[in-house]
Amino acid sequence: MEDTFLIIIEVLGTVAFAISGIRLAASKKFDWFGAYIVGLVTAIGGGTLRDLLLDIPVFWMQTWWYLAVTALSLVLVIIFRNILVSRDRLLLIFDSIGLALFCVIGIQKTLAVGYPMWVAAVNGVITGAFGGVIRDILINEEPLVFRKDIYATACLAGALVYWIIMLCGGSAFAQQLSCGLTVILLRFLALRYSLSLPTLGFDVKKN
Repeated sequence: MEDTFLIIIEVLGTVAFAISGIRLAASKKFDWFGAYIVGLVTAIGGGTLRDLLLDIPVFWMQTWWYLAVTALSLVLVIIFRNILVSRDRLLLIFDSIGLALFCVIGIQKTLAVGYPMWVAAVNGVITGAFGGVIRDILINEEPLVFRKDIYATACLAGALVYWIIMLCGGSAFAQQLSCGLTVILLRFLALRYSLSLPTLGFDVKKN
């Protein structure tokens, strides 16, 4: 039952991240194949690095579902392009949902192979954020994770909540749900109230 739930989360996260990547590629006038590639690497990039670090089979190489789900996401963007491409908020919504779901998956998979919670927290960030880094590099944008937006730190906060629920004896479902909701809530609050981390800026004097 738990494995089925995690698969559902991973598929939903794949859809959310693929749409965010395809939608951004569409705004850059990519062709259909280019948009598909951007959506695919957004959806599988973080999980691929996670699985390589954990030395376990790479998830998308075990089933064709993820390639098909990305193709379905492309079709959705093409059909509903007037809604999905023209509204910037939708990109951030899909990206936030994908971030939360993949963060949960990264933590869960890391704990499942016996690593401690601090490693799981790092892998949660990697799973959630790394695909977006590749996406932004491919479309020649400054990666969102490196800006002052509350992004990777939302994953860290979600991981902390996950750990607290675990220490309190909460169920695996409660841990996953609390983590995901924390990430989504922090992202939405950051977007709604323009919350951000301080920037590290220094004046560089030229000799």
